[in-house]
Amino acid sequence: MRALVITGPGRAEVRDVEPPVAAPGQVVVDVERVGLCGTDVELFTGGMSYLHSGHARYPLRPGHEWCGVVTALGEGVAPGWLGRRVTADTMLGCGHCPLCRDGLHHVCPDRAEIGIRNGFPGALAERLAVPATALHALPETIDATLGALVEPGGNALRAVRCAALEPGDRLLVLGTGTIGLLVALLARTRGAQVHLMGRDEPTLRLARDLGFAGVWTRPSLPSLTWDAVVDASTAADLPALALDLVRPAGRVVYVGLAGSPSRIDTRDLVFRDVTAVGVLSGSAGLAGTIEAYADGSVDARPLVAATVGLDDAAGVLAGRRPAGAGPGPKIHIDPRR
Repeated sequence: MRALVITGPGRAEVRDVEPPVAAPGQVVVDVERVGLCGTDVELFTGGMSYLHSGHARYPLRPGHEWCGVVTALGEGVAPGWLGRRVTADTMLGCGHCPLCRDGLHHVCPDRAEIGIRNGFPGALAERLAVPATALHALPETIDATLGALVEPGGNALRAVRCAALEPGDRLLVLGTGTIGLLVALLARTRGAQVHLMGRDEPTLRLARDLGFAGVWTRPSLPSLTWDAVVDASTAADLPALALDLVRPAGRVVYVGLAGSPSRIDTRDLVFRDVTAVGVLSGSAGLAGTIEAYADGSVDARPLVAATVGLDDAAGVLAGRRPAGAGPGPKIHIDPRR
């Protein structure tokens, strides 16, 4: 089968590789759609921290935001999965450590991550093998575009939950990329007053098109009381700004990751009695995201600017935007093209 392989920093190509076989407890999925995200770009450029810690190494096969149809079952897998449209949890814990037993497999020290960590092949390929225990079934109301947006939606939903919003609370989201916009969309369903801060006016247009009136750049940000702030950016200076902006006894949620170390002053955290929460992975938010997409309360499809074939994936990772792409921050890959 055809699969995208990153062979080194700045180098990727489509190769013919052996198709996966469903081991006991696994299924094989024919991949319909895959989203490219910042983690994939960092794996391509060589900046991803796992490449330096030894949790990832070249050559590697990326792709962790995906959906597809189950076409083969390994021994011990329930026959009802065959033919189902699915996505899956990216985080694959060892299953037997104390963290996994407590339902915290996403921080298992020995975990694999699909397309990211410990050599588990990703979904930028025609087929993917994945443990059946990680699967989430997709209802018919979720198309391929939404199906490949479940994983980032899970991260965003966890951030919204950690913000502990009540109806009428004022939320500020820092960052208008995919996660920031998903946080805004999901928070709006909870009755929050949602504002977003982006880098410049062109990046704010889609947020306005999605119905958000409170859309700002840093210089134009009004002096309002922010009950919660979610940092969904990749800027090293914004974690500290989030802490500066949130009201006393408010909540700050960090779901974005900067490419360089960021710093906060814990005196500000303590003296103002602020709660700060970090979010890694969408694992616990996948089911809720599927529900929100399926019932129509959140339509994330405008976030996808274009869908291209596997041969175009390396160019997108290198920063080339497809011709005719819309304003959304997300590019999708259809491996069947």
